[in-house]
Parts: sequence; C-alpha cells; structure tokens
Amino acid sequence: MTSEQPLPQEPTLTIAQVVEHTGLSHDTLRYYEKAGLIQRVGRTTGNQRRYEAADLAWLEFLIRLRETGMSIADMQRFAELRARGDATVPDRLAMLREHRADLADRIRALRRNAASLDDKIDHYERLLDQPGSDALS
Repeated sequence: MTSEQPLPQEPTLTIAQVVEHTGLSHDTLRYYEKAGLIQRVGRTTGNQRRYEAADLAWLEFLIRLRETGMSIADMQRFAELRARGDATVPDRLAMLREHRADLADRIRALRRNAASLDDKIDHYERLLDQPGSDALS
C-alpha cells in the first residue's frame, strides 16, 4: 500500500479509489481479477467495479506477497486455496511459512551483499585518501 490516506467512508470503493489507495494500476487490478487473484468484483448497474473493504484488505495482502517475491503462480494457488475456505488453512499456513523462510534467506543474502559492498566502498575511500595510490583495485 503506497498511500496512508484514510479509506473513504463509503460502503464500496471505485476502481479509481482503490488505485489511489493501493498504488496498483487499473490494468493490474483487472489482471488480478482475470488471473483469479481476486474474486469477481461487484458491479454497479452501470457495470462499474465496486470494491468492498474486504477486497481492499485482500489486495493489500497480495501486494505484500508480491513485494516479498512470491510468484504470480504461487499467489494464484494461495488465492485458490483461500477461495475454497477454512479447510485449506493448513495448506495456506504451510505456503506462508515456506515463503517466509525463503524471504528470510533472501534477506540474509542481501545483508551479506550489502556488507560486501560496504567493504569495497571503504576500500575505495581509503585509496582516495592516500595520495598516489592506484584506485583501480
């Protein structure tokens, strides 16, 4: 979620309001619906999408999954399990635990890479502080 604005006090939200609140594009919202990541959204008599608060909460969770590197295919599997109800909670929990473990591995790798970059930056800064040194190491 990119906006910390309070939700409008309406019973349903337009696609424009959801775009503003989540930072997702109109096309992404339509794609998520077509891909089965979100259930068919309610429509007005004029066929305009109307999102409920529960839809927005689910979209925000999907954003977290995507931002943490979950594949669209796994997100679709998770959404399918969710749509099948409470009997799938153990499977969903297992998926989230596995994803969290993968995320923890990636965070550790990123920290190692950041430390390596910091070491090289320190190395070059020290070389620049020494007159006549070859800074191309």
